[in-house]
Amino acid sequence: MYTKDYHGEQISVLGMGNMRLPTIGEGRTAPIDYEKAAEIIDYAMKSGITYYDTAYVYNGSEVFLGTVLPNYDRSSFKLATKYNAMASSDYKAVFEEQLQRLNTDYIDFYLMHAVMNEDSLKNYLDSGALDYFVEQKRLGRIRKLGFSSHAPIDVLEKMADAYSWDFAQIQLNYLDWTMRDAKGQYEVLTKRGIPVVVMEPVRGGRLASLSPKADAMLKEAHPDWSIASWAFRWLMRLENVQVILSGMSTMEQIMDNVKTFDHMAPLSDEDTELLEKACDLFRGEISVPCTGCRYCTDECPMEIDIPRVMEGYNKYKLDGPMSLGRMEAKPSDCIGCGACQKHCPQNIAIPEVMAELKEVISKMPPPQEAKKP
Repeated sequence: MYTKDYHGEQISVLGMGNMRLPTIGEGRTAPIDYEKAAEIIDYAMKSGITYYDTAYVYNGSEVFLGTVLPNYDRSSFKLATKYNAMASSDYKAVFEEQLQRLNTDYIDFYLMHAVMNEDSLKNYLDSGALDYFVEQKRLGRIRKLGFSSHAPIDVLEKMADAYSWDFAQIQLNYLDWTMRDAKGQYEVLTKRGIPVVVMEPVRGGRLASLSPKADAMLKEAHPDWSIASWAFRWLMRLENVQVILSGMSTMEQIMDNVKTFDHMAPLSDEDTELLEKACDLFRGEISVPCTGCRYCTDECPMEIDIPRVMEGYNKYKLDGPMSLGRMEAKPSDCIGCGACQKHCPQNIAIPEVMAELKEVISKMPPPQEAKKP
C-alpha cells in the first residue's frame, strides 16, 4: 500500500470513506448492512489502509465503526470524524457522543465539517467551537485538528488563516480542478503549508465512467486501468495531497482501488494530456455535477428523490428526452421553494433544473399502451 510520511508516521494515501457503506435498502437513512460493510473494512485493514473517515451526520457510520474497529489494534489505524454545526450547536455534547459512538477515547483527525459560506464560518469561529476543540487537542483527545470545506476562495482563506491547522479536506478531482476552481483551493492550502485530504476524488462515482467516447480514449491507452483509477493517478501528481478518500461501497471497488494504490503510480505527462482531452469531451456532455450526497433531500416538502432527478437530467442531456420516460422520481412534483438548493455543496440551481425537466416532459408524447393481442 502506497504511504506518505505525516510528521514521522506513514499513513496510507488511500483513505476509507464511510459515507457510502453498503446498506439494507435504498435512501440516505437506510441502515448499514453490517455484514457487507465489515467485510470491506476487514479487506481495507488487511490491505494496509490506515485512514478511516466518518462524520457525525453520516447515517449510522460512527456507530458502525465503533462496533467493528475495536477488532483491530488501535495504533494500526487513524480515525477521522467531524463536527457539523448545522446538525447541532452543542459542540461539547456532540464530541462526547462521538467518542462514545466510536468506542474510543481519542480522535486522530478531527474536522469542523463543511465550511460553505460566511454563515458557517461564523458558526465555527464565533461560537467557541474552535477554542473548545483546540483545548481537546491540548488534552490529547484530538490528535490533529482540521476542517473540511466546500467554500469559495475568499471564505476558504479566512478559515485557513483562523488557526494553525494540521490539515484540511477539500473536494478535489480533475474535473473540478478548473470547473469549481479546486486548483485555487489547493493552492490556498499549499501556500500555507496545510496538508490536503481529498474528498470526492471520483466525484461521488461520476468519474468512474465518463462517456462512451471519453472512456474509449482512456481504455485504448491503458486497457488494464479502470476509468476511476485515472482520477486517483491524476491526484498522485499533487505533492501536497496527503490522503485520498474513497467511499467504497462494494468489494469490487475496494479491490480495484487497492490495486491502484499498490505503489506510487502518478499519471505521466502524456497520460495527463490524454485525460484532459477526455475530460474536455466529457465536460461538453455533462450537465449538473451532482455527487449524490443527498444533503438536498431532507427538507424537500415534496419528498422528491432529487439526486435521482439529477441523474435523469444528465442522462437526458446525453441520451435525449426519451431517457426521461424511465425516471421514477418526478420533477413535476417540485414547487420551486428552493429548500434544497441551500444545502447543495455543488451549488446546483436545483429548482431551475426541475423546471427545465418539467417543461421537457410536458412536451413529450404520452407513453404508448401495449397493444392487445
